[in-house]
Amino acid sequence: DGHDADDPKQSTADMTVFVQNLLQQMQSRFQTMSESIISKIDEMGSRIDELEQSINELRAEMGQDGSPSPSSALRPKEEPKAADDSA
Repeated sequence: DGHDADDPKQSTADMTVFVQNLLQQMQSRFQTMSESIISKIDEMGSRIDELEQSINELRAEMGQDGSPSPSSALRPKEEPKAADDSA
């Protein structure tokens, strides 16, 4: 009977250790995932910055070629479609 009294205490202690280890593993995994997500967001931000810089460089080149802006360069392409639709 003495062992029966100790078993619930040991079982509770074992369960406590198990749960603590499980929570530590989960926290570690979430930390790893979080760092990975933040890293990918930073990488995407850098890519967006590079893309924005490339677009600005293209706009500057188009401006030097005599085109006032990319939007006005796109308009003539749209006008023939509208003319085709109405014809």
